[in-house]
Amino acid sequence: MLREQTVFGPIRSRRLGNSLGINLLPVNGKICNFDCIYCECGWNADGRDDTALPTASQVRNALEDKLMNLMLEGTPIDSITFSGDGEPTLNPEFPRIIDDTLMLRDAYYPGAKVSVLSNATRVHLDSVFEALRKVDNPIMKIDAPTDDLAARINHPAPGYIVRRTVEALKRFEGDFILQTMFLKSSDFDSASPEVLVPWMDIVRELRPRLVQVYSIDRPTPAAGLQKYSTEQMKALVEPLLDEGFNIQFR
Repeated sequence: MLREQTVFGPIRSRRLGNSLGINLLPVNGKICNFDCIYCECGWNADGRDDTALPTASQVRNALEDKLMNLMLEGTPIDSITFSGDGEPTLNPEFPRIIDDTLMLRDAYYPGAKVSVLSNATRVHLDSVFEALRKVDNPIMKIDAPTDDLAARINHPAPGYIVRRTVEALKRFEGDFILQTMFLKSSDFDSASPEVLVPWMDIVRELRPRLVQVYSIDRPTPAAGLQKYSTEQMKALVEPLLDEGFNIQFR
């Protein structure tokens, strides 16, 4: 399900309301340093026909045109959301694009939030972290608590280290949103003690302002994946709920 525009929507999001999307990756391809078994955009290998990244000026022009038209139409926008076909922070102009987006948000929709959906693989880079620190909703992903388990669900590019990501996320001092997929496959189960217990320990260590726990909602590239219901996910993370963590389910 590739986005065919740099700026798309708005679409109705259960988490973010009326959300205008920004895709910083090719409009007819997919670029990501994860290759998640559940990705709604499919496998990386199936999205390599287009490798052209939009420039900061192209993003700014497309976003301003869209915001101007939506404002004239009277369309409400709750969030301007970076959620394209892969990892948005891979765009080399990501910091500049964030600055441009914040300026345009303030000019056209000052009440809207700016949100970034990221796999958190590049938070250890100062330029990326500083850009993410400026947005309202930095939504960072950790699906698995160890490198071996992450390899099973996320298929990360060489060099990904869960512990480095955790240490980098500490720089937010809890002012971020942690997002985690719960599912079951032939060799990965979010409910198993080897996944669930150390993942909850990471949540306790990072103490994010919100944890978003969700399961499969769309077709997946890997076959045979099983989803968890909201009731099942609530039961699994009950210790965190009892400890007062703010957790959102979908």
